[in-house]
Amino acid sequence: MQLKIFTIPITHGDEVEEEFNRFLRSHKILEVDQQIVVLDRSAYWTFAVSYLPTAANKSPSAAEKSARVDYKKVLDAASFERFNTYRNIRKKVAQAEGIPVYTIFTNHELAEMAKISRPITLDDLKEIPGIGHRKVEKYASYFTDHETSQ
Repeated sequence: MQLKIFTIPITHGDEVEEEFNRFLRSHKILEVDQQIVVLDRSAYWTFAVSYLPTAANKSPSAAEKSARVDYKKVLDAASFERFNTYRNIRKKVAQAEGIPVYTIFTNHELAEMAKISRPITLDDLKEIPGIGHRKVEKYASYFTDHETSQ
């Protein structure tokens, strides 16, 4: 945790106020303590800001979060076809349960499943990062049953 003090004049403190607001927007703020201080007929706001250091404040940028993978380019034709089939299954299950599709399997998890060219087994699913015992228990049958019905 670090501490930074801002002193902003009550009148004509627009520049310092904007600097203060930029600082607040760009850091993970833990606590702000404020006081009014009067010195020689001038009044000031003082703010003591506790915040996390910048290195600990790193989070993915909006561009990193919104970066989309084009699975048609990443997967071969047969894998991409399986990927689309799995997405359709996932969509039907999500609609039936009234939950977001990504809570079943993420696109990345579906792509990893699609790379398996033989019928998927429960053990295959357990080996895919992000797919734990609970997801296998709850959703695997929709995807393994699909394999046996073709």
